[in-house]
Amino acid sequence: MLNISFPKLLAIWLTVVVGLTFAMPNAFYGRVEAHNDAVAIIETGQTNAELEADAALWPGFLPSGLVNLGLDLRGGAHLLVEVQVEDVHASFLEGLWPSVRDVLAAERDIVGFVTEEDGPPTELRVRISEARGASRAFELVRGLGTPVTSFTGAAASNIDVTINGTLLTITLSEAEIVAMDERTISQTLEIIRRRIDEVGTREPTIQRQGSDRVLVQVPGVGSAQEIIDLLGTTAQLTFNQVDGRTADAGQSPGTGKVLLPSVDEPGTFYILESRPVVTGEDLENAQLDFDQNGRPAVAFRFNTSAAREFGDYTLENIGRQFAIVLDDEVISAPTIQSHIPGGSGIITGNFTVEEATNLAILLRAGALPAELTFLEERTIGPELGQDSIDAGKIACIVAGIAILIYMILSYGLFGIFANIALVINVGLIFGLLSIVGATLTLPGIAGIVLTIGMAVDANVIVFERIREELKTAKGPARAIELGYEKALSSIVDANITTFITAVILLVMGSGPVQGFAWTLMFGIITSVFTAIFVTRSLIVVWFSRTRPKTIEV
Repeated sequence: MLNISFPKLLAIWLTVVVGLTFAMPNAFYGRVEAHNDAVAIIETGQTNAELEADAALWPGFLPSGLVNLGLDLRGGAHLLVEVQVEDVHASFLEGLWPSVRDVLAAERDIVGFVTEEDGPPTELRVRISEARGASRAFELVRGLGTPVTSFTGAAASNIDVTINGTLLTITLSEAEIVAMDERTISQTLEIIRRRIDEVGTREPTIQRQGSDRVLVQVPGVGSAQEIIDLLGTTAQLTFNQVDGRTADAGQSPGTGKVLLPSVDEPGTFYILESRPVVTGEDLENAQLDFDQNGRPAVAFRFNTSAAREFGDYTLENIGRQFAIVLDDEVISAPTIQSHIPGGSGIITGNFTVEEATNLAILLRAGALPAELTFLEERTIGPELGQDSIDAGKIACIVAGIAILIYMILSYGLFGIFANIALVINVGLIFGLLSIVGATLTLPGIAGIVLTIGMAVDANVIVFERIREELKTAKGPARAIELGYEKALSSIVDANITTFITAVILLVMGSGPVQGFAWTLMFGIITSVFTAIFVTRSLIVVWFSRTRPKTIEV
């Protein structure tokens, strides 16, 4: 007997209402987006009349999740950057020299005097004065190696040491190079993601390309230069002791010291101790602040251990200058007036509010382990994105109207029921995309258009089965019931294979391919749901009210 229980009917239409409710904010995209942005800022403690007005644009009790628009729809920046991993190799070897010097100096009576010689960045060359101590020096330096922290090179040392007469040559081992490159790229990906997230952009795409490249796509920004300015600074922050100042850029700073230019005083150079007191890696927080004169500055706070070191240093060096160095430039060189306990301070300089805010973002996100080289940069204007959206709308409307007309001409009243289900189907797709926060791309729109075409397949199968059952002289109720029963296996089988394909595209693909996979997967789910449940419930309600003796399909 053709019938659907009331609880089941209620569950079907409650699902439809919930799905369409979550899809509804996308019909008011601009208002809901302004509401969401205002609410996010208000939750941080900032508020004003304009923010309150924007927050009131959308009722708080309604869902406010939106389908995120991809780079090709919203416009934005596309960057391909290369990570200079060789800089990390050179930095490691450079930092190894003090340890090599100290371990050899401890046995000077055997190895003699120790000096560092010039060589390529991939090598650390050390000369000893006593040839008889060569084998001992080789053992001591090789003992500085540590096991490589990776699964593939767990038993290997991180350095290779060779000796030729009195010259020791130290290089990174192959296993360490692989492990170090992997760590560098992973750290770079995380820091890029943190920096971009701090700016508040929506759904950026940040993914590795090859062995040493990173693809960055940020929707909604005005130009690629904004992202380059944000990522182009490594943000290596150190606090160094000042030993003097000079106007001579060519002056030798001396052993263990560096000569760095001043940002605030052009033409002035500071002589600093090369070993920093503390570094930016020890920062717990950094944020925009203002100094006693109301000028923009950056307030910072160290972690517990660094705060103790910094406090001890300031206690012992009252009256002396110390330099705040960012990327090999002295941005400030204050004089220590008193003991600074607690590890908090403020960085002053000739900052604008925007510069101070960006510096705080960079310091919070952390320093990049290596310099980035921008190989490719493109700015996709919002006009182009709007053209894509408009073209997608036209494609959906044309496809939808063609299918609506075809279904009515082919199946009459039953075609109208299928068309109602088709409209609900598209709404449910957007509801699901909004719930999971998926990103809609131009290929994703193509997936929706494809889904519109596929959505009626299940209904066509059902209706054709009902036609066949009517030819066997069964009553209309029994024909409808048998039509759905016999068509169910064909519908499920066909859609499962397509769903598996969509899952593979989602897992193996990236970027636009994933956008297509999301809409295809959701389209299959909603198509099956609307064909098996929504269309059938409409037919059952109509049949139970009219009780026709015959039906035309």
